[in-house]
Amino acid sequence: MRVTKGAQIVVGTALLALAVAACGGGGGDTSGAGSSAGTGAAGAVRVEIAEPQHDLIPGNTTETSGAEVLNALFVGLVDYDADKKPYNRVAESIESEDSKTWTIKLKTTYKWHNGEPVVAQNFVDSWNYTANGANAQEGNYFFGSIAGYDELNPGEGKTASATTLSGLKVVDDTTFTVELKNPFSGFPTMLGYTAFYGLPKAAFESEGKLKADFGSNPVGNGPFKMSKPWKRGSDQTISTVRNDDFSEGKAKIDAVDFKIYTDLNTAFNDLRAGNLDIMDQLPAEAISTAKNEFGDRYIEQPSSGVGYIGFPIKNGADYAKNKDIRKAISMAIDRKTITETVFSGTRVPADDFISPVVSGYRQGACGEACTYDPAKAKELFTSAGGASMGPIEIGYNADGGHKEWIEAVANNLRTNLGVEVTPKPVEKFATILDDLGAKKWSGSFRMAWIMDYPSPENYLRPIFGSGASSNYSGYADKKFDDLLTQGDSASSIEEGIKFYQQADDLLLQEMPYIPVYFYQTNGAYSNHVKNVKIDPFERIDLFNVEKA
Repeated sequence: MRVTKGAQIVVGTALLALAVAACGGGGGDTSGAGSSAGTGAAGAVRVEIAEPQHDLIPGNTTETSGAEVLNALFVGLVDYDADKKPYNRVAESIESEDSKTWTIKLKTTYKWHNGEPVVAQNFVDSWNYTANGANAQEGNYFFGSIAGYDELNPGEGKTASATTLSGLKVVDDTTFTVELKNPFSGFPTMLGYTAFYGLPKAAFESEGKLKADFGSNPVGNGPFKMSKPWKRGSDQTISTVRNDDFSEGKAKIDAVDFKIYTDLNTAFNDLRAGNLDIMDQLPAEAISTAKNEFGDRYIEQPSSGVGYIGFPIKNGADYAKNKDIRKAISMAIDRKTITETVFSGTRVPADDFISPVVSGYRQGACGEACTYDPAKAKELFTSAGGASMGPIEIGYNADGGHKEWIEAVANNLRTNLGVEVTPKPVEKFATILDDLGAKKWSGSFRMAWIMDYPSPENYLRPIFGSGASSNYSGYADKKFDDLLTQGDSASSIEEGIKFYQQADDLLLQEMPYIPVYFYQTNGAYSNHVKNVKIDPFERIDLFNVEKA
């Protein structure tokens, strides 16, 4: 689904103390300096988020904070149950005889917040807008499997020969067809992702042109609706109220305020003081005491997230471009100690690019490259000329609680490779994403991925596919892309996994990212609310949250 801002870590360990001391205090600590989130509606349930990267447009939202808000405002064609299995939601049926041409029929009960019925044209309009390269939407790449995508996205310096996807056809108000470029048995599984939400007719000022102010006051079809416009960059609260006309019934709470913080410690203090109600991740200092302090209001469960150290392998520093250096860095990271000590056992050392929560994960797939071996790491680093490539920089967003584990990684590299390492905090996750997208970043960087839909393909193509919108490393390999296409076109999901794993093996050889740990959710909620549940996608089930 999405790149994610959070880390959920524990501090106060010997390893951490050593790391901070080695850093010499240059980490840019923002503790206590976070924003005081703005005031929202009286009686609203208050949820912590970071500032979304963009305005609230589904096709332009590929990070977790914006997606959390959109999850309250919109529902998609499909959703996922507790076992991560897709089920139809707005869709009545999604069928195909050849896995290439799909017929999607809609239920007739859903309406937009302005009263318009949800019709097939809404999905076709929304998908055409996002898929059009001229609109520069973050979710553009997810439409690459649909016929006509290449004509809309001919490449840099070339002129598009179409304005809509030739593979989309409206049959009637409740039916549309989708023709893919190649058979893809897993296509329906993708359709619960944010980028595939529909948009109402009211979103567009003319054919294919979104209204300029839609993203600040979006009209959705979900259980909550905007109570007032939100101005990104200045407003610290996104306020929503219950949509009493929601076709699935009424949510149990009247309103939700999404409060924007730049520091998790400030948010946690607000949670403890009763000024905030739900956090789906806790700051460093909180985890060790949160279980006792919050009791059954503390949430600890597996998540679909994977945490990485990434490299801009095309445009970055010399060490970022060298795969042997990247492997040496990976072998110099003591994942076991970091997950057990820095994270107090609430993380698992990563040994694959694919998360254990989906089919296709292989224990130990990363092999030697993810095995802690300081001697071999130093030998490889030296033979690859690492000593002459200058200091290593590790960038991270300071609004997600990453300082301690990044400092621990930096300390590993200093000790095991004898190299100068500089952790570089950036105040907002949105800022570091913008800089990576604009290719302004030359050093390594912290990154993470939460699944958009339960498929191993989702851990590969959106992050490492050639030209993918979340491909911040610049990795491009035709063989990798071809294996993904072969996986898509396989006769069954099980057969497809074999090709996805072969693509995964190519990544593990090149290491454009270093998988460091598998996530776990560590959240908590106030005594003002109850029945708070967070799914493996790290989405809060706001429809069923109740006032205590």
